[in-house]
Amino acid sequence: MINFSTNNCVLKSIKPSPILYSCYTAKSRSGENFVSDHCICYVQSGRLEFQLPEQKVFVAAGEAFFVKRNLLAKATKYPADGGEFKSISIFFTQDTLKEIALEKKISTVVHQHNQLPVIKLQIDGLFINYFESLPAYEGASGAESLIRLKVEEGILLLLNRHSELKNILFDFSEPGKIDLESFMNKNFRFNVEMKRFATLTGRSLATFKRDFAKIFAISPNRWLQKKRLEEARYLIKEKGRKPSDVYLEVGFEDLSHFSFAFKKNFGVPPSLV
Repeated sequence: MINFSTNNCVLKSIKPSPILYSCYTAKSRSGENFVSDHCICYVQSGRLEFQLPEQKVFVAAGEAFFVKRNLLAKATKYPADGGEFKSISIFFTQDTLKEIALEKKISTVVHQHNQLPVIKLQIDGLFINYFESLPAYEGASGAESLIRLKVEEGILLLLNRHSELKNILFDFSEPGKIDLESFMNKNFRFNVEMKRFATLTGRSLATFKRDFAKIFAISPNRWLQKKRLEEARYLIKEKGRKPSDVYLEVGFEDLSHFSFAFKKNFGVPPSLV
């Protein structure tokens, strides 16, 4: 999942608490690109940029949003001028949602939703009071049962304000088999394990690699590096972007490795394109 909790302030998350607190005094990009569980996030200060395969979502201070599980995305946190970026995120695991569905006699569904993967929430006094109550549980020893109640409260509040999300929250099916070529061309910038790509396209890892070879006539790892380097070259040469600004955007983790691979592929370092 996207890790909203790594920070350079005093705040720490309770592990394995589903409630995560973020605090940054400098711009920060997420190191992960996979949201494994449904979650809601409230931005207290600063602003958040959420990069999806085909769109960007911008969230300002005082706004909240819902994120679907099994989503590839990148989060960039921007502190307020002279201040901090602060947010609170609550993750809803499949086990917790199954327990609540059983307790509340909520019927489950299978692939019956078409909502966007990231949805801005309608914020009112109840939502604000809910989010502002969560920091009291930070570091609370032996508060697991209370935290479970706060998670349930968040789910019920979400259903009360956004009933259309029921078909997302209580769909426990896994992704079905989809068009591999289209998916990879939309999602190659996300740096996740190959098994994630396989799962999200509805395939086992072995089937994913076999289907990939049939379509692209090259291994997934080689194709991904080639595609990312071509995208980086386009951004640098045609859009005037700096190598230090694009290497993370196109899916590389390390600037030196990106520069080495770029020179090996194109014959010149990215700074000379």
